[in-house]
Amino acid sequence: MNHWSLNKVGSADEFFYFFTMHKQTLQQFDPDISAAIEREKQRQEEGLEMIPSENFVSPAVLEALGSILTNKYSEGYPGKRYYGGCQFIDEVEQLAIDRAKQLFGAEHVNVQPLSGAPANMAVYFALLKPGETVLGMDLSHGGHLTHGHPVTYMAQIFNFIRYKTNSAGLIDLDNLRQMALEHKPKMILIGYSAYSREIDYAAVQKIADEVGAITMADIAHIAGLIAAGEMNNPVPIFDIVTTTTHKTLRGPRGGMIMCKEKWAKQIDKAVFPGLQGGPHENNIAAKAVAFKEALEPAFKDYARQIKKNAKVLESEFIKRDYKLCFGGTDNHLLLIDVTNKGLTGRQAQIALDAAGITVNKNMVPDDPRSPMDPSGIRLGTPAITTRGMKEEEMRIIAGWIDEVIKNWQSEVKLAEIRQQVIELTKKFPLYS
Repeated sequence: MNHWSLNKVGSADEFFYFFTMHKQTLQQFDPDISAAIEREKQRQEEGLEMIPSENFVSPAVLEALGSILTNKYSEGYPGKRYYGGCQFIDEVEQLAIDRAKQLFGAEHVNVQPLSGAPANMAVYFALLKPGETVLGMDLSHGGHLTHGHPVTYMAQIFNFIRYKTNSAGLIDLDNLRQMALEHKPKMILIGYSAYSREIDYAAVQKIADEVGAITMADIAHIAGLIAAGEMNNPVPIFDIVTTTTHKTLRGPRGGMIMCKEKWAKQIDKAVFPGLQGGPHENNIAAKAVAFKEALEPAFKDYARQIKKNAKVLESEFIKRDYKLCFGGTDNHLLLIDVTNKGLTGRQAQIALDAAGITVNKNMVPDDPRSPMDPSGIRLGTPAITTRGMKEEEMRIIAGWIDEVIKNWQSEVKLAEIRQQVIELTKKFPLYS
């Protein structure tokens, strides 16, 4: 044993442990974390994941995500790194870029953002000056925190004007135009986290051209549906498009920015070195794998089934006198106001969770209640569609949700439905 090793680690026994612990399995080295992961795996396998932003990645994506690429620093971009030893890292990142370009028809792609919020922030700092105006969607009407909600730091830096849906539950383009003419925004932002309808991006671009605004779309929720040709694609139309890489795209948690070539240098500079240091190349590898999966013909069938399943849920809830915000769905999600059923969104979420059905409480348009105890619940079909569930299962699930909400205070009823959920999930195994 050399002198350096003993001085750095201590005793010979400590030295041996230091180097052998790296060869131990997670269960051997940290049984507490291992057990928690196994419990979560069981929860996912035995429950119905219906939060619309959640999905199940493939074993191939998981393998890339947990790969040795996590060991490598690679500040910069392919062919322009600040660290040595990046030749294979460059291969991985370039594959992710090329596949994303093919998938969405993008001129330029940056796959380094760590998630959707950092991607949006990078765009703001790249293209806006402090105090400039952005038209973004109101949170309670389906928008996202990063689209200008007052609690965010971005709202303290830039002037966000928030538009809403109309009485029919739709984005009113005439009103959007009037607001654009009045406020002369530097940017018009279209995107959502709870809105369930299609968007006419060409019409929005026309409004932006009229006032000289940059257009930005946040397609985090619907990227997979767009990639499969099941929803309108803003990438060939808008200046900037941001997205997460999970949700309907079914990749690892991460972000991505697509843009016209004229914005490429500004966007790349804003991501690195503007907001981030070394990219997470294991995550980028997993993105590349997910993009390859999305390019397969089977992914189109998957996306189509997501929408079919959502429409069945829409029909079943309407039959049961539920109030669907925005009048229904054109995508993967539904936002339901449950107050006419005698409970809050929080109470519904807790009861459904006890029954093995995971949704999230959510504000409805102009919700009079607080965000922590709102009037609605948000649910979607991407994850249960990944498991192979189709129309028949949606009818069963809608019935269970209705029974839970009717009997939300009955532990006996919730336990009964929980067992039925377990029996259903056994027919659609996840990672067995």
